[in-house]
Amino acid sequence: MKNFWKYFLFLLVILVLLGGLIPPIVENPKSFFEFPLIRGLEDKARIIFFHVPTAWLTVLAYLIAMYYGIRYLKNKNIYDDMKSVSAAALGFLFCILATLTGSVWAKFTWGSFWHWDPRETSIFILLLIYGAYFALRSALEVEEKRARLSAIYSIIAFLTTPFFIFIMPRLMIGLHPGSLEIDPVTGQVKASANPVIKFEMAANMRVVFFISLIAFTILFFWLWNLSHRILKLEYENQKEI
Repeated sequence: MKNFWKYFLFLLVILVLLGGLIPPIVENPKSFFEFPLIRGLEDKARIIFFHVPTAWLTVLAYLIAMYYGIRYLKNKNIYDDMKSVSAAALGFLFCILATLTGSVWAKFTWGSFWHWDPRETSIFILLLIYGAYFALRSALEVEEKRARLSAIYSIIAFLTTPFFIFIMPRLMIGLHPGSLEIDPVTGQVKASANPVIKFEMAANMRVVFFISLIAFTILFFWLWNLSHRILKLEYENQKEI
């Protein structure tokens, strides 16, 4: 049963890679194995299968970090702190991956890797916030104090996450789909006609998209389980010395 999830994850990853990269994008698809052409995106539309799941896992990981931070404050169980910091570390990793995949998309869509678009700016601020979280932990040597302050910080930090991921980019004029935009005819500010995730995408693209979400989520929980178990083993070994 233990190996089942590994094989299942491997199968899903292969399906995402093959399904996301191989099917041709054509203007008039005639089979299930062809993706429809999206004006202005063309082949760049494939990035959604990788960029959105990493952004989703960023939010999920930070939520789990906050949850176990709250549990530590309640129970004072050091293993809850380990689960919290492991989730925060993976959230930081996936936040970097979301930034990198978004930058690659920006290069081929807008001409350069970085434009200080509201969504780019907000995710950069989020990286700084959680970078400070790890700086705080490294500056504290007393285990109990480090765990307590980290738990408090993880709660406060997560409260900013929905704002920077979901709210701020939609309140400002930007290039990213889902931001406010200026009507070229009237000059008025209006909501973008292109939502961040367009679930009206073709059925075959939806299949690949949701398989990717499932695969990335399983990958996250596998990595998270490994990372906090490693921290637990290191902690127990240090206590025996």
